Amino acid sequence: MRILLYILAGLRAIVVFSMMAIFIGSYMLSTLIFPHTKKRALRLRRNFVKYVILPVLNIDIIVDGKPSSVVGLYVSNHRSFVDPMAICYYLEAFVIAKAEVANYPIINKGAELSGVIWVDRNNKDSRSATRDKMIEILESGYNILVFPEGTVSKDREPLPFRKGTFLEAAEHHIPVIPIAMEFKSQKDLWMIEKFVPQYFFQFSKWKTSVKLKFGEPIYSNDGEFLWATSEQWIKNEVSLMQKGWSEAFLA
Repeated sequence: MRILLYILAGLRAIVVFSMMAIFIGSYMLSTLIFPHTKKRALRLRRNFVKYVILPVLNIDIIVDGKPSSVVGLYVSNHRSFVDPMAICYYLEAFVIAKAEVANYPIINKGAELSGVIWVDRNNKDSRSATRDKMIEILESGYNILVFPEGTVSKDREPLPFRKGTFLEAAEHHIPVIPIAMEFKSQKDLWMIEKFVPQYFFQFSKWKTSVKLKFGEPIYSNDGEFLWATSEQWIKNEVSLMQKGWSEAFLA
């Protein structure tokens, strides 16, 4: 049985990467006629998530609430490499992601085309440039999604949030919208450091179930308040999601 599940994961990977190459190639050809724009980039990603990622990997999303009608900085706890794809099925946003992901072939090109901003969290200049880019995109009328833990967490509670993006949002009068998410199975959490073993660990099962909840916009000129309020709201909601549902954190 285990062998069959690993074969399933392998077949899924072949389909996903093949379709990714087709989506990227088709989009690049289309730019000969229609220029590359932010709106087209976000539509490309949403279509790929809707027609490839969710059905092929059999990801079931239980969502509570919806994105705000105002442009803002969306912040979420971080469990898995699936997180931005699950969220961006509902949310049009540019995603701030770790620079390490830019080393993954094909994935990096698709990510760059569809609105991912790379940041090296260990490099001060990179962090500064990312914050500048974040404000530029927000002020142009597009949302930003960031995972302020800075990495994935497999613990019951989210890791402490980093304050930088909250301070930047306060300075530029940008609302912060929190998102809480949790997975049903422990196999959905990022338990293995390397991407490929983690992929087979996670998708050598039939179904992935995830819960999402969108909060209300938080307004303040105090970055510390935005940080503390968002972190506490997400912790509370994640705890509620775990009760009686999450097999990873049965309460």
